Amino acid sequence: MNKKAGLIIFASILLMVGIFMMAARIYKKQVSEDVSFKTQDNFKIMVPDYAIRKGSPDAKVFVVEFFDPQCESCRAFHTTMQTIMQEYEGKIQLVLRYAALHGDSIFAIKILEAAKKQNKYWEALEILFEHQPEWGNHHNPNPQVLWNYLPRLGIDIEKIKKDMEDSEIQKIIEQDTKDGLQLEVRQTPTFFVNGKPLLDFGPDYLRQAIDEALKEI
Repeated sequence: MNKKAGLIIFASILLMVGIFMMAARIYKKQVSEDVSFKTQDNFKIMVPDYAIRKGSPDAKVFVVEFFDPQCESCRAFHTTMQTIMQEYEGKIQLVLRYAALHGDSIFAIKILEAAKKQNKYWEALEILFEHQPEWGNHHNPNPQVLWNYLPRLGIDIEKIKKDMEDSEIQKIIEQDTKDGLQLEVRQTPTFFVNGKPLLDFGPDYLRQAIDEALKEI
């Protein structure tokens, strides 16, 4: 075999190796996309179309939180969750689901969903958490006191009261309850990151789960 023929064979081998590596990379990318959270069966149960979301619409990491507006732990973690959203800005999307585990939770949830119709969901949520010790006290609840605070959002209170009776809101509550039972949500807040339950509650555990999900993208 002369030198020229050897070079041709060597170049051909390099070309074949390059093609193989490129094909492997493309296959790996396709597999990764095929098993992404959005293509899994549990995406719809985790992220239904009606659920309120916050964060980048292009995010591939979904943090699903089952919460109760009357839950003290949900209120305490609310500020931490906002900080985490800022830390992962553009990378994650927060999806809120309901788990009405307290006596006046449904009343508060209906206010939130009615406020959503006026594009004031997040503002109403801030009001509910800010004044939760007043309206949601477990020993002496007084949910009607919320009508003293909601007007400062500049919303139509009479429309809120009317929209609270919308049957679609009741369906949302019932569906979230059904999904929560299927997902074995027994306390609030309960988090799932791209469909995987957060086994240990706490901000560091949530950050770790988000970091792991980002690596899998």
